[in-house]
Amino acid sequence: MEKKNLTTMQARNMQDVTTASKIMGIIVKIGVYLFLGIMALIVLFPFYWMIISSLKTMDEYRQTIPTFFPKVIMWSNYVNAFNTANLGRLFANTLFVGVVSTGLSLVITVLSAFAFARLEFKGKDAMFGALLATMMIPGELFTITNYLTINNLQWMYTFQALIIPFLVSVFYIYLLRQNFLQIPNELYLAAKVDGTSDLKYLWKVMVPLAKPTLISITILKMMGAWNTYIWPKLVANDDAHQLITNGLRNAFTDASGQVNIPEQMAAVAIVSAPLFLVFLFLRKYIMAGVSRSGIKG
Repeated sequence: MEKKNLTTMQARNMQDVTTASKIMGIIVKIGVYLFLGIMALIVLFPFYWMIISSLKTMDEYRQTIPTFFPKVIMWSNYVNAFNTANLGRLFANTLFVGVVSTGLSLVITVLSAFAFARLEFKGKDAMFGALLATMMIPGELFTITNYLTINNLQWMYTFQALIIPFLVSVFYIYLLRQNFLQIPNELYLAAKVDGTSDLKYLWKVMVPLAKPTLISITILKMMGAWNTYIWPKLVANDDAHQLITNGLRNAFTDASGQVNIPEQMAAVAIVSAPLFLVFLFLRKYIMAGVSRSGIKG
């Protein structure tokens, strides 16, 4: 009888522990989702403020007590912003620089990554180590030397100055090399036995297998070209070569120095929309490309 009671008490204790564990798990999950929700609100609030500011009148924006929703929705701000900042030309310049620089950068990245991943030549590891070491140097330190080089080549106020200095990215080469190392070397040896050239093997085998990483590199490179500010302002800030980020800086300042903030926010919203859509619909490719690269090598 005592043994039966002891068994019953043990079962109840186990049940109580299980119940307490479930309750604790629910509490932890609620806490996690609450924290994530608060962080999401903090991150999204600046975007919300940008949108509502772009729909306000100038008088409402200047009110001492800010409003969290426009009293009068001014859709005309977007039309005025597009015309005032000449966004059509800015979009065309930025798209041209982004597409050309991305295409050339992909060619350099693919060839370099293939060489470091599959080809055997003297000093390969030392050279790759030296390239990785340059990643520890802040990019701002290259600004002066790049500026002097562009000036000596007489490339100031040209598209070459916006494209050529940033064609090589050690990070992209490293990322793609790690992906290439995941591809079995037996495929390469078999292709060589069949008489396949290195370029043909690269194009037919390695590039298709590394497609997620290449898509990630393309997206990141385009976003970098879209967001760049300091360098275009230094070397090509004239009307013919101005990019989006520079064009929006002073386009809405009148002769008295007053800035039309609602129209400027409308222009920023228009410019930010493509990047938002790219991230929204292609974020899985970015994550897949980074995760597939692994840490081999």
